[in-house]
Amino acid sequence: MFVLGIESSCDETGVALVEAGASGLPRLASHALHSQIAMHQAYGGVVPELASRDHIRRVLPLAESVFAQAGQRLSDVDVVAYTRGPGLAGALLVGAGVACALGAALGKPVLGVHHLEGHLLSPFLSADPPEFPFVALLVSGGHTQLMRVDGVGKYELLGETIDDAAGEAFDKSAKLMGLPYPGGPWLAKLAESGDAAAFKLPRPLLHSGDLDFSFAGLKTAVLTQAKKLGDELESRKSDLAASTQAAIVEVLLKKSLGAIEQTGLTRLVVAGGVGANRSLRDQLNAACAKRGVRVHYPELHLCTDNGAMIAMAAAMRLQAGIQQPTERYAFDVKPRWPLASLNAAEPEPA
Repeated sequence: MFVLGIESSCDETGVALVEAGASGLPRLASHALHSQIAMHQAYGGVVPELASRDHIRRVLPLAESVFAQAGQRLSDVDVVAYTRGPGLAGALLVGAGVACALGAALGKPVLGVHHLEGHLLSPFLSADPPEFPFVALLVSGGHTQLMRVDGVGKYELLGETIDDAAGEAFDKSAKLMGLPYPGGPWLAKLAESGDAAAFKLPRPLLHSGDLDFSFAGLKTAVLTQAKKLGDELESRKSDLAASTQAAIVEVLLKKSLGAIEQTGLTRLVVAGGVGANRSLRDQLNAACAKRGVRVHYPELHLCTDNGAMIAMAAAMRLQAGIQQPTERYAFDVKPRWPLASLNAAEPEPA
């Protein structure tokens, strides 16, 4: 069975082909990705209308590239999967529309996939895939969540952000420092040459006794510190970046360890764009090794939004028998869609 996956939830257009059998992990046959970073840099952030228009231009050429890489034809596709949500409404509609049009033209069924479930299951594409059950730290864009994962479609929310997510804290803090868009990777790179102890920044909810997150106060503290520095900001920017990163990473680390302790599980999955952060990976690896906990990540090139994770999530849901594709080609999208609402016993219709 070949599953074609289309991702268009924000500012990356991703297409991938995954091959799945009746058992065993599905295999990534090929994937292609186009990032809109260069287009949005002039505006300092994602412009939804421009994002949607660019998805229209990119998705079919990327699909052609995917089939050429895999040595397969469009007629070989058995199921067409697409990101149904959450994300930007207009951008989601592009992927959903293309997927359903392809399905109708081929006479093949389609399946809508939850974007965060794609991230959650993306480590199964790696050379070191996890096993169920595990704790998952999802740090993708505007989402920071801790989940208990007992199987495909079996998700229990343990904690989540009550305001800004970790990715937003990275990007917004970077913007306050005058760093280019997208700010998170720039801040992390700058932090490598800075002193993480140079500035005492808050660790919101670090000792709250629960597994929720809050990063809005940290952003405000970075703004206050940047104003205090005034003309010295340029020379102290690497120190402020390192201190900011240290605050974010410490909160993510302590909350993740708290989730491990609360659940008694011995596997941790870290997924989403922030999961590529080197400092976070190093500290999680070291802390979990001391506790006998295995940590799993997606491959670095699959940490950001991509079609491979969408095709993989669809294939795993089909293998688990918790969702069936449909040949109804009318579609809707869900810009807001809680991951915890997915339930194996009550599968979300495609």
